[in-house]
Amino acid sequence: MQISATHVLIELLGEIALLLWGVHVVNKGVQRAFGSRLRHMLGEGLKNRGRAFLAGLGVTALLQSSTATAMMIASFSGAGAVGLAPALAMMLGANVGTTLIVQIASFDVSYVFPLFLFAGVVAYRRARSSMVRDVAQTVIGLGLMLLALHLMLATLRPIEASATLRTVLGALTGEPLIAILIAAAFSWAAHSSVAAMLFVMSLAAAGVVADEAALAMVLGCNLGSALNPMIEALSGEPAKLRAPLGNLANRILGCAIALPFVPLAAEGLAQVTDDPAQRVALAHLVFNLATAALFIGALPAMADLLKRALPDRPAPADPSTPLYLDEAALSTPSVALANAAREVLRMADVAEGMIRGSQSAFAHDDMGEVLAVSRTDDVLDRLYDRIQLYIGAIDHDGLSEKETARVFATLALAINLEHIGDIVDKNLMEMAAQRIKDRRMLPPAAIRRIDAMHARLCEHLRLAVAVFMSNDAQAARRLVAEKESFRALEREATERHFAEMRSGSPDQIETSALQLDITRDLKRIEAHIAATVYGLLEKNGDLRASRLAPT
Repeated sequence: MQISATHVLIELLGEIALLLWGVHVVNKGVQRAFGSRLRHMLGEGLKNRGRAFLAGLGVTALLQSSTATAMMIASFSGAGAVGLAPALAMMLGANVGTTLIVQIASFDVSYVFPLFLFAGVVAYRRARSSMVRDVAQTVIGLGLMLLALHLMLATLRPIEASATLRTVLGALTGEPLIAILIAAAFSWAAHSSVAAMLFVMSLAAAGVVADEAALAMVLGCNLGSALNPMIEALSGEPAKLRAPLGNLANRILGCAIALPFVPLAAEGLAQVTDDPAQRVALAHLVFNLATAALFIGALPAMADLLKRALPDRPAPADPSTPLYLDEAALSTPSVALANAAREVLRMADVAEGMIRGSQSAFAHDDMGEVLAVSRTDDVLDRLYDRIQLYIGAIDHDGLSEKETARVFATLALAINLEHIGDIVDKNLMEMAAQRIKDRRMLPPAAIRRIDAMHARLCEHLRLAVAVFMSNDAQAARRLVAEKESFRALEREATERHFAEMRSGSPDQIETSALQLDITRDLKRIEAHIAATVYGLLEKNGDLRASRLAPT
């Protein structure tokens, strides 16, 4: 029967997709079922090279993805939690771990995959716990992988009768270097050396490629799988690049050493077994065991070389580290007080950034942004603590009356900025996070009102800073008047909420209540901004100063 190359190609694409999906299902199922335990196993294993090798082998045997293991290892190593040499040893173990499923698949799987699929589906449907469902999903994924291999063998077998297709594939894989590059490209694109190896096994079992070409493709599969962690780490810190680069170097050196021995290896494996697929699987196992034995002793020297080639970048400045609190200036109170004032202005910049982040959190469903704003409150708290300690260490006996007043103004601004951060973090961000979890959208009119209030708060905070720097009483009185406008906004929000309570649906009432809570917290922030000028107005005898206390 005439074989259509297009028909064969379409079938292969579908079967390769099924194979990749099976690998994905196994990986996700294992990570959900044992993810934290696997990370713990990696952390415990990264103590010495021997334990690291075994830990990498075990974790990757479960995940069937050396790429996923390599990502975790790069994270551990890049963070400085473990030594680079044990991390490289774990990479070698991960490479061996991927060979285990390949060994299983090299035998007749025609009776295995139906049992895996049936058992997995039954367990999944009857499972009462998430752990059982995740394990069942893993079993289904293994069944899909073996089914895909079975289908590929059936699809490729008729190619033996097609002289044209055999000629094309033979030309593509006839040169060892070309065969390596083709297999490496497929392994890289598939993000899985297991999937690539199963495909090569199916080509060898169908007689499409000769033994030497198949063994060269084994080298390519191993080389290609080392590219993915390397590429993923390129955009990160140099420390995270070291382990993937070392693993890639081991693979390149291993391929360079093994390539001249491919013909001899093909002859030797032919004496071991008559099954071409088993010969490919054995070559894969032997290559990874040999590279592990060859390089594990040299890993400390390789680690030193990688550290010299990829030195650590200077650590970025911690935003919570004070820039102006010079301990040497404490003996000169006026200078120390000026330093404290400059540091409080940094607090004001941080607080304004939190207000702007709060504004965005109610308009967009970005939980990462909410968490980032909440983390910024820690910066504000640490700066506030350091400023308090610094001001407390100033020699207050040497301060003039004017400088003493400046101390109280500086502390008042710092205290109110810290309270503003707490309101944003513990109130506004909690409401924003809950809104995102509940998938509740605020009406466009409400978003516009909230945006306008946030913009006014930022403007008023800048005005408060200007008052702090210039002691402008007129600007301080303007802040008092603006505080009154926020009380009016709160009254309007309350009236809208009462109207919704009388005529709205439960969902509308809940949305209206959220708007009212947001407005009240923004009014509290406005009150703290206004409270920063209380001392100045009180000093000037302004009768309205008593209305500045936060409410």
